[in-house]
Amino acid sequence: MFTLEQLNDIHDRLGTMEGFSQYVRALQGLGVEKYDSYLADGHSEFWGKDGYKVVSLSVHDTLPICDVSDGEKAQEHLDLHNQGKTSYLEMSKGLADSGVEKWTVDTHTMTFACYDKQGNELLMEAVDSN
Repeated sequence: MFTLEQLNDIHDRLGTMEGFSQYVRALQGLGVEKYDSYLADGHSEFWGKDGYKVVSLSVHDTLPICDVSDGEKAQEHLDLHNQGKTSYLEMSKGLADSGVEKWTVDTHTMTFACYDKQGNELLMEAVDSN
């Protein structure tokens, strides 16, 4: 099974928008089936076979998550980040303001999805296959 140290190493090497698809494939190679990243504090929960789970530490101060979700606004913040116009923290604040509680990456379906506090899917897209 994978360890937090292995996850951190992959993130340090590939955890950028440019390397996102490579990052997801590297996680898949370790046995990560999916991960949830929470906007409130930036921690992630990585899931493997048979319910195996590794939780990362928080990476930023607590952000309030808006109670009203707006998928179009969330997509705008992701697009700005993909264009290199915002930092990770700026993107996170924008998504939180759009009502995004977490995003989930599924390494089997190679998808990225954002969810609100009620568990409603706000958007889903394929992980770029670069």
